[in-house]
Order: sequence, then C-alpha cells, then structure tokens
Amino acid sequence: MLSDVLVLQKRELEARLAERFIERDAKLRNAASDTIKVIIGPRRAGKSFFAIHELRKLGSFGYVNFDDEQLAKVEDFNEVLAAIDSLYGSPRFLLLDEVQNFPKWELLANRLQRQGRNLFLTGSNSNLLSAELATHLTGRHTLAYVFPFSFKEFLALEKKELTSAETKQKLLDFVTYGGFPEPLVKKMDYADYVSRLFDNIMYKDIISRYKLRRIKTVREIAQILFSNVTKEFSYNQLKNSVQKTSVVTLQRFISYLEEAFVFFEMPRFSFKAKEQAKYNKKIYCFDNGYIFAKAFKTSPDWGGLFENAVAIELKKGEIEHEHKVFYWKNAQNHEVDFAIQKDRKISRLIQVCFDPTDPKTKKREERALLRASHELNCQNLLVLTNDYEATQKTEWFGLKGTVKYKPLWKWLLEN
Repeated sequence: MLSDVLVLQKRELEARLAERFIERDAKLRNAASDTIKVIIGPRRAGKSFFAIHELRKLGSFGYVNFDDEQLAKVEDFNEVLAAIDSLYGSPRFLLLDEVQNFPKWELLANRLQRQGRNLFLTGSNSNLLSAELATHLTGRHTLAYVFPFSFKEFLALEKKELTSAETKQKLLDFVTYGGFPEPLVKKMDYADYVSRLFDNIMYKDIISRYKLRRIKTVREIAQILFSNVTKEFSYNQLKNSVQKTSVVTLQRFISYLEEAFVFFEMPRFSFKAKEQAKYNKKIYCFDNGYIFAKAFKTSPDWGGLFENAVAIELKKGEIEHEHKVFYWKNAQNHEVDFAIQKDRKISRLIQVCFDPTDPKTKKREERALLRASHELNCQNLLVLTNDYEATQKTEWFGLKGTVKYKPLWKWLLEN
C-alpha cells in the first residue's frame, strides 16, 4: 500500500535527521517564503539532506521520495497527498524528493502552491528541471544548487584544527577521492560507492528516462571520457573510437551524461562565436571520485586531478551566473587552462601546475600566460600549485607581466 511506502520513507527520514550534518556552502534564499524552493544537483550530493535541515528550522513538514520504484506506477498525486496528510498531520511544508520522476510534476507544483502548500523540490537532472522551471514556474521559484563537498566542507569532517601540513595532505585526499558525502562520513569504500552510484545514474537518469537500447555504447562513451578528463576532444575523433555511432548520436548521449551532472564540457575561448563553435572542447567531470573509480589510471595524475578540481570550482561559479569559463589556446599551441570572462571581459587567467619548480615547466606556464595576457588584455595571472607560492615579474620577447603562484588548498579555501 501507498501508506506503507511513505511510513518506511518517514523512518528513513528520521534516521537521516539523526546523522551528522556538515553545514553546506549552498544558500537557499527566502526559505520561509511561499515561493517554490528548488534544489538541483548530482545524485547523492546531499540535496535532500540539505533540504530537510532547512525545513527543520521552519517546523514540521511532509516528505515523499519519488526515487522509489514502489511509487513508479502512481499517477494520481491526490492519493500521495492524502497519505502525506494522514501521516504528517496535513503539513503546510512539503519536500518532494527527486520530483522529476513524477509525471507532469511542474503542473502539480503549481497546483499545490495555489492551494497554500510551501514546496521544497529536489532534482538530479539539470536540463529537465531548468527547462520546466523557465516554462512553468517563472518568477515563482527560488533555485539553489548542491554539489558534492567543496574542499572547505571536506575539511569540516575533521574534528580538530589542522596544521598547514595536514591541510596539504587533506587536499591530496580530496582530489583523489572527491567529495560525495556519504562514503566520507560513513567511511565506506569510495571506489565501490562511486561505481555503484554511476550505475544508478546510468540506469535511472539516462537509460530508463530516455528509453535507450544502446546501453553498451553509452557506457563505452562514458569510459572513454572518464579516462580523458581534462583533455581536448572532438566528436569526430570520438566517433572513430565508438563503432557504428554518428556524431549526432554521440552529442545526444554526452548531453544525457551532462544533464545528470556526470561530465561538463569547456569551450575554447574566441571573440568570434563561429570560431568558438568549431574548436575542440575539453571534458571534465563533476567529482574527482569518478576519476578514481572509473578511469583507467595506474597511478595518480596529480596535475590532472588538480585541474579537474579547479574546473569544478569554476563551473559552480558559472552555474551560479558569476562568470563564464573557457580554456585558451592560440595557433602556436600556447595554452592556458582557464580563462574567466566577466562583464564581457577576460578577468582572470589561471594555469594549474602541480610542481612548477622545474625551470622548463615554469617557463612554459609563464610564456602561455604572457601570450594570453597580451592577446586578451588581462593582467590577472595565476598559477595554482601543490606547494609553491610566490609573486614574480616575468618577461618573454617583450611581453611583460606579474605572475602569482598560489597553493591550490589556499585558493580553494579562499574561493
């Protein structure tokens, strides 16, 4: 019976409320207002945990999790609402978890709001939710994003003040294992957890949702991307690695992986939109744990792990409409990892270099920054490192600039 399912979900909710909660960076504005509160982010990033602790501040609330196969056949929400009212005492506040799994959820949300319910919704599909929000809930919702732990949240797991040396070691742990909360809090096997999480995402958010038959092809594409995180790729090159797959199909499958917050693409910067569209893109994933669990790596690629961690942090800012993020490369193959655009200008240029103490490496990073600085008219030049810190004036063939070197752990905590 439906009521039995919701009773079990209520017990799970009560158990979760008893668990340790790490205060999140996410901010949900106007939580007590009658606007619909929508919390978006990857599966298992802590969206519902964040929501229930926000709701706990407001008083009692009702809860239903639509990511439950026992609710898959429910078509009439009135049945669900009647069970919630019976179980929770007709609460004004409602948390509808993974709401995208319920048919025509956006119409339901509008109706419940008109009836005086105060709604909190969570979802794990960026495109579906944003499209429906723009169409049906314009001006009547507040949006918040919850991602896996940031480095600051990762450190909050520690119950003591850390020294600089300990913080540096924790950074290596963070870029290796990533920030999905549950395995970190409960000390679970991280590779096993992330592998099972990815399988869950593949089935629920991609294969089942889009009724795909080419399951092996989607998995093969994902595996190739996991093993090439931080690298340039083109759909034509990828097509040669995946048999009997067109560029259009590749684009569609990768878009599904992006909507589920597994990967994101980063375009190459150009002042001309047509040029930008034809260039290769770079691929990154939303949590370093995916690289640890899924990529074919025999040993840690610290440079790549650092770069992906920086890309995630910058992507969060882009999602929050603080800036746009690109990589930069010129015809001579000078390359800068990240070019940050704000107010139509490039405001920062960032290189990621684990160990810049080798003279050749240092020169290569600085020369690319100087060239980009000249072409993009940006003087804010930064190299993120493991341990090296300095501010140095540099010159190359008449190009001059000041480059700041900063350890990644400091930048992540400041950001």
